[in-house]
Amino acid sequence: MDTTFSAVANIIKNRRTIKPSTMNGNKIPNAHIASILELADWAPNHGNTEPWHFIVFEDPKTYSEQHAELYKAANPGESFNQTVYTNLSNQFGGASHVIIPYQKRGDLPKIPQFEEVIAASCAVQNLLLGATALNFGAFWSTGGMVLKPTFSEHFGLGAEDTVLGVLFLGYTETQPEGKRKTPIEEKITWNK
Repeated sequence: MDTTFSAVANIIKNRRTIKPSTMNGNKIPNAHIASILELADWAPNHGNTEPWHFIVFEDPKTYSEQHAELYKAANPGESFNQTVYTNLSNQFGGASHVIIPYQKRGDLPKIPQFEEVIAASCAVQNLLLGATALNFGAFWSTGGMVLKPTFSEHFGLGAEDTVLGVLFLGYTETQPEGKRKTPIEEKITWNK
């Protein structure tokens, strides 16, 4: 196979989910973050709507504190759980940056929103592959308040915008082994 294909295949096959608790706290240069965001900008999309947008936190602690306060505000009285609040406050672990990717609905109503979400998700995959190529870990999370309307409102998103999760990025010495439960041959149906 061609060396370009081999290099791309290697990056794809070596991308892993790395939890923030295993990140070492060293700072990723903002220029590297900008570079992987530029890769995200080259995702495929229908109608050139480019529906991907990103909120970047240079200080992950700021993000985690806001997340915890959103949880606290949404869970008054007996529904409030101090352990959940504390965990959200410290969720950033040793991450360097936190990025909130979201799909921003464009002005072409003929394009179904699910296509916009798919395009924005492709942008996230580009970002994750870029992170792998630059040797830092990434964790894509949808926990806590992330998928709640309160979260979107807090960050000023519109009614038709969709948060795709939260990405924690950082350096790590951890590299879990990759595996698949089902062989690819069982996932493909060839037709003639």
